[in-house]
Amino acid sequence: MPPADALGWWALQFTPHVAWLEEALMLETSACERLWGGRRSLMRQMAATVPPGTRVRQAIGATSLEALARLRLYAAGLAQPARRPDDLPLETLSAAAPHLQVLARLGCRTWGDVAALPRGPMVRRFGAPLREALDVAWGLRADGLPWLQLPESFDQRLELPMLAQSAPELLWAAQRLLGALRLWLQARQRGVLAVELSWTLDLKRLDGAELPRLQQLVVRTAEPTQDMAHLRRLLAERLALTQLIAPTGWLRLKSMETADWQGRTRSLLPPSLPGGHAGPWAEEGREGEPLHQLVEKLSARLGPRQVLAARPVQDHRPEGRQQWRPAAGLDLLALAASRDEAAPGAKARRRGGRRAEAGQDSAAAEAGARAGEQRGVPLPDPTPQPPQQPASRRPEPTPPADPALPDIGTGLLPAWLLREPRLLATQDGEPCHGGAPLRCLAGPQRLETAWWEAGRPAARDYYIAQDARGALFWIYRERATRPGTGTGTGTGTGTDEAPVRWFLQGIYA
Repeated sequence: MPPADALGWWALQFTPHVAWLEEALMLETSACERLWGGRRSLMRQMAATVPPGTRVRQAIGATSLEALARLRLYAAGLAQPARRPDDLPLETLSAAAPHLQVLARLGCRTWGDVAALPRGPMVRRFGAPLREALDVAWGLRADGLPWLQLPESFDQRLELPMLAQSAPELLWAAQRLLGALRLWLQARQRGVLAVELSWTLDLKRLDGAELPRLQQLVVRTAEPTQDMAHLRRLLAERLALTQLIAPTGWLRLKSMETADWQGRTRSLLPPSLPGGHAGPWAEEGREGEPLHQLVEKLSARLGPRQVLAARPVQDHRPEGRQQWRPAAGLDLLALAASRDEAAPGAKARRRGGRRAEAGQDSAAAEAGARAGEQRGVPLPDPTPQPPQQPASRRPEPTPPADPALPDIGTGLLPAWLLREPRLLATQDGEPCHGGAPLRCLAGPQRLETAWWEAGRPAARDYYIAQDARGALFWIYRERATRPGTGTGTGTGTGTDEAPVRWFLQGIYA
């Protein structure tokens, strides 16, 4: 059975006015019954959605005390009086419990008998609470119930029926806390992203060593969720790898991070096709568990560093264009979209769009020039002039263009890159692989990075090469300068070319 607070959170989905009155949960529904199709329909829906493990008895009354009295009669198996609240037994009124014997000697057996007593002498003899309770029962005074308020975050403690000696024993008690968490999330319309499960150790010292007061573990999800079955599987995987350093008798579950709950888009298709089999996770027309749940379960079982996802990085160097990060907690769909955006085809489309915009701008400029000539406005010379360079700066030499080698472009990059570029042997300045020379088929494609960028600066010319057996390789020639020489950007003697080195960067399948 969920805790009392959790039952109150569950009731908040039907009305915002929920309060505990002694052993009963009171719902004030006069303002929202029509939204549920009437009072009887509301009571049926409440009975159908009651939390698991909870037995519900329902009673209706014009006031909270009348509803509580009718609920007590229903639980005791007694008949309901026709005239209410006049004929309700006096034993069902909590305020009259200390005075039942005296009232019985006075011949008062029902609420109406006590209400008929003179107000002044009754207050002096039995006190004001009894008179005030009768005024509430007849609607002469407001109930004044403390309506339930949802906490900003979930934080529940639970005492175990016996000391737990191992971490997997905590899972049974944690399941009850997860049920309360689900009710809180539904009431707040939130989805949980991270929860912390902690337990209080029963010992302060063990074998002469001081022990911490608590042990805890944190479970994170990639997307906001209200699926407690998924959280239970993640907790089971983590607890199976956890060792208790001392027995524990208290368990605590706390929400660390939540987000707005968008719900699920319902499908018009059936859960499974005719003759098909819907798996245990099949819902809304889908079979199998979602990708992020599979990744989170494997990360909890194998460790976060064993399940990785590629993350694209803006870098000119091919070896630095992606980083491998733990997949748990990452938005895999967003990563896939970013990889598609960073694909060569997407870049070419963006360049095509920019060229189209540049063409439009040049057409507009020509139209403006013609208009200026008609008005007699002097126009600047449209012929582009080469930029002026200082005399001390010498342009960097470029490799001679070979008309027989086509441009590599961005669509011919290899699908398999080496983790680190591999240095190739050379014969007469030509690259070799496996002891045989390589023949360049396409290139060069120049790549340069500046010294202020992260990582090692690069100055490379890329080629597509082929060996004698027909295998294709992606190689580059490094254009480095000797340390200590000038950079060619200030007053100096220019650059001094270092010996040429060839590297293997990728392999074509």
